[in-house]
Amino acid sequence: MLILVYLLLIIIFIVIATTKFKLHPFLSLLLAALVMGFLGGMDAGTVLSKLTAGFGGTLKSIGVVIACGTIIGTFLERSGGAKSMSSFILKLVGEKKSPLAMSITGFIVSIPVFCDSGFVILSTLNKALSKRTGLSLAVLAVALSTGLYATHVFVPPTPGPLAAAATLGADIGLIILFGLIVSVPSVGAGLLWALFYCKKFKITPEENLIQKTEDDKQQPGTLTSFAPLLVPVFLIALKSIADYPTAPFGSGFAKDAFNFIGHPVIALIIGVFLAFALKSKQNRESYFDWVSLGLKNAGIIILITGAGGAFGNVLRATNIGDTIGQSISQWHIGIFLPFIIAAVLKTAQGSSTVAIITTAAIISPLLAPMGLAAPVAKALVVLSIGAGSMTVSHVNDSYFWVVSQFSNMDTATALRCHTLATLLQGLTGVIVIAVLSWILV
Repeated sequence: MLILVYLLLIIIFIVIATTKFKLHPFLSLLLAALVMGFLGGMDAGTVLSKLTAGFGGTLKSIGVVIACGTIIGTFLERSGGAKSMSSFILKLVGEKKSPLAMSITGFIVSIPVFCDSGFVILSTLNKALSKRTGLSLAVLAVALSTGLYATHVFVPPTPGPLAAAATLGADIGLIILFGLIVSVPSVGAGLLWALFYCKKFKITPEENLIQKTEDDKQQPGTLTSFAPLLVPVFLIALKSIADYPTAPFGSGFAKDAFNFIGHPVIALIIGVFLAFALKSKQNRESYFDWVSLGLKNAGIIILITGAGGAFGNVLRATNIGDTIGQSISQWHIGIFLPFIIAAVLKTAQGSSTVAIITTAAIISPLLAPMGLAAPVAKALVVLSIGAGSMTVSHVNDSYFWVVSQFSNMDTATALRCHTLATLLQGLTGVIVIAVLSWILV
């Protein structure tokens, strides 16, 4: 268990280096990955291969999405489309309820879309609402991030719950039903944290993104403004439906077509070209200028996110998950055991999906001895694992860096706002799951 002591020291180093000594998170995460690899007993070659593989693997899945998302954001900001969207939303829900609107939006979007992709897509809207309402960006960011996070870990067809269901032989329909029930209070906990705690952090959109927009008469319409955000989400949702075990679109051309256009990379590229319609002919700047500005803004975010992925991959290579899982699996505490194992694994290595899959493998042979082999019990075990896999998101989680960097939060602020919110969400989720288990099992 000495590896856990090393991990704790490394996390303390990252926090102190980025907050007190102002070392850039990109460098602090890379240093942490290198040191952790050597402390974990790996040789130099293995450390370097795991670091670069983690960096590349993370950017392989999210790099293009971040780049396209920031391009779309730039077009929305420069054209006045963000202002048009925020005006529409505020008319629907009122200025005082904009955090609720973002929380609900995240809740819905993350059922088919990965939470990090969803946050990138919707971050521009967050900034527009912050500017319009005067609310701290921290409030809106946590409302959105926690809304996205809840359905990401609780409601299929996101990969984590699906993989756990397959490993444990759980009914997907029951997981969706109970997952929606558990997600609501979990989202509510995150929203309350955003409203009553995060409001004390005064964060506004950066000035270089609050560019002079078109005159009100030249602003794009509401539908044109929302299209670059909603169309990618819709396409990604179609892909999730196509991949569903019942194969609603069959297994031929239609499924292949939806899988292609619904891949986050393709969906976001389509969103970029839809964003081109936002620029009025009267604007003298070129499409090239706006795309270049978006890519410039994306660069730092991409590098930090990749460094977070590198750190997480090195941690996984130390076999810290096996060490923790074997130690905790000897405990006998019912529905709370999957939660604790997943929470420790998530906190240690950063990936919610890895925590879910690993915990499901550990718990699978224990279901019968624990009296949790019935269909309802299996579904609740999957959700307990999901609750643990969101407890907590911090510096070794790429989602943490997506949320912090797209919301202008420094590391300390993100730990106090986003990380503590995920802790509250996970605890709320497992309490609701325990109540359901007490009633139904």
